[in-house]
Amino acid sequence: MDKRISDVLDGMRGKRVAILGDMIADVYLTGKIARISREAPVLVLEHQGERVVPGGAANVVHNAATLGGAAVALGVVGDDGAAEGLREILSGKGVDISGLVTDAARPTTAKTRVIAGGRATVSQQIVRIDKEDRSPLSAEVLAELRERALSAVKTAAGAVLSDYGGAAAPDALAKEVLAACKERGVPTIVDSRYSIRRFVGVDYVKQNDAELADAMGVELADEETLRAAGEKLRAELSAKGVLVTRGEKGMTLCLAGGRAVDIPVLDKSEVFDVSGAGDTCVAAFILAIAAGASPEDAARLSNIASGVAVRKMGTATVSAEELRAAAEKQGGAFL
Repeated sequence: MDKRISDVLDGMRGKRVAILGDMIADVYLTGKIARISREAPVLVLEHQGERVVPGGAANVVHNAATLGGAAVALGVVGDDGAAEGLREILSGKGVDISGLVTDAARPTTAKTRVIAGGRATVSQQIVRIDKEDRSPLSAEVLAELRERALSAVKTAAGAVLSDYGGAAAPDALAKEVLAACKERGVPTIVDSRYSIRRFVGVDYVKQNDAELADAMGVELADEETLRAAGEKLRAELSAKGVLVTRGEKGMTLCLAGGRAVDIPVLDKSEVFDVSGAGDTCVAAFILAIAAGASPEDAARLSNIASGVAVRKMGTATVSAEELRAAAEKQGGAFL
């Protein structure tokens, strides 16, 4: 492996990363098909199991922890079973969950997937049930989240804003956190599904190609259009770089001065599930930047980490050992 990449991987261990955003519980409820209901033409399932997996910003937190970072979770959860599940999983990975504010007036955002199967059938998702309150946070809850977030960035080596369209990163709080990070020289990255253009002053931006097209109001018909859209967004946000994930086409990193770096997919075999791969990408990128990597090398490491994640089913994480092994296998990509 290239020595500078080995040094970055070593440097990622223990780096404290504050992650502010929409904490989501991905709930998987599995059942065995028993019969057709007499009440309606629907399946009757015999309950077999239920598990909670961190999603949204909580998945970024989970990935940062499994990659070896010291992750700090900053967000709002309800007073319910989904919150208990998230707290248990994250604290079990060594995450600092003191930044999770409980708001008993709203539920934890949860996406429940009902998975059905039988003895001779493949298990598959038959319905998803979403529970979410997108109304603005109360003044009391917002003040508490603000206090914890600003306290966390004082000791952070990197910060992430993970915006899934919920209420955890309103404009005023996001601006204050970004300003506090800039004042202390703490590198930042934002991943926003619906409103990336409001995060002015962030260092790095992560968008997939569809999100970038929507944000900039253009069709990314070719490489030139994509690069122009990435550069326009970078300039608009006064960012250092925009990392665009492009599925089977890999990634493109748009940097100042119109420079762009294309990072191809290194292993196209065994792509099982892309769920959560963007969260893996963000976690790996900010940890690498915090460890002193160049934006190009951070993007290449995040590309490798994402490649490991998509070969796993569901919202998955990547361990530090898995990333190191994959980076060793693909070491030539950094030369």
